[in-house]
Amino acid sequence: MLRSLPLPSLRACQHRASSRAGQCALLRYASAQASSSSSSRGGWTTLLLGLTSGGLVASYFLWPDQSRAAPTKANALLSPTHFTPVEVTATEPCPDPNTRLMTLTVPRQSLPSLNETAFQPIWSIYIKDDDIQVERPFTPLEGVDSEGRMKFWIKRYEKGEVGRWLHSKKVGDKIEIRGPLKTWPWQGDEWDEVIMISGGTGITPFYQLIHKELLSQSSSSSKTRFTLLHSSRRPTELPPPEMLAPLLAYSHTHPDKLKVSLFVDSPEGPSHPAVPSSFLAVGRIGKTAIEQAMGMSSQSWWRNLFGTRSNPRSQDGVSGKKVMFLVCGPDPMVAAIAGPLGRNFSQGEVGGALGELGYDKESVWKL
Repeated sequence: MLRSLPLPSLRACQHRASSRAGQCALLRYASAQASSSSSSRGGWTTLLLGLTSGGLVASYFLWPDQSRAAPTKANALLSPTHFTPVEVTATEPCPDPNTRLMTLTVPRQSLPSLNETAFQPIWSIYIKDDDIQVERPFTPLEGVDSEGRMKFWIKRYEKGEVGRWLHSKKVGDKIEIRGPLKTWPWQGDEWDEVIMISGGTGITPFYQLIHKELLSQSSSSSKTRFTLLHSSRRPTELPPPEMLAPLLAYSHTHPDKLKVSLFVDSPEGPSHPAVPSSFLAVGRIGKTAIEQAMGMSSQSWWRNLFGTRSNPRSQDGVSGKKVMFLVCGPDPMVAAIAGPLGRNFSQGEVGGALGELGYDKESVWKL
């Protein structure tokens, strides 16, 4: 049976800075070395004590890493424990020239049963840049279909090694992946409402969840209401029409199941081909936008006047509802919405706008 390994330290949002990935890799390396022989461990410990902080950063590129050194198995089922060669079968430009929609296809002999719990939202895979032996997590937008196809929205960042490398790939090229790895375990009908707040490519895990629960169903039986608040810097940097059009169409025909609100820092520049300018809110997602999504805005004037910390469970329209907030995006955005991550990329305390609104760890998860 295919196992899905948890992904607590490396989150499945491809925009994460390479420095964080390097720190995570060092943590994984230290964990792996704990099981080595005492003589080998002693040798590495002596070396570690002699390294300066600069040497530690450099050592990420020189020391072996357990995941990057995982074997490649062409005829084995897809697994987190080894790399599987897959083929680039489509690569399409987007309104934002720094992003592309890319389809990878898993060979039939490597495709496990799609009924495995490992393929339930939200999950990711790691893609390895063979040139420099670096891997990064990416979230398939629609999971994987019966033909082994996985579609990704990939952004090219100035300091993002794997993103830049993927943008250079052509149809027919082979790359190596491993996974699936669970990012956050969805539990059907566990919550009355799930509010997803994302920035940039941080929307990808939420798109996977919405696609599985709503878009791919002819008649969804989910009792959970989904709300998506997404922000980008400019209109053309919003997700491509292939992603936004289905979301907006579903929210229009099923407002009781899905609500979508889009934000841009600035409306300047070309318009988005799938979203009229009148639909976009200008400004960043903050406490007011969250209150409006929760139907709390009419209750908040007295808090603004007296600066009182709210208790969301006592508000009209919210009392008795079980709500989960999921937040994924650039680090400054996550910190502003839900507080920064803790040490070793743990969840940390809930702060930011959600902390001011009175929400705690039971109802907030940072991806």
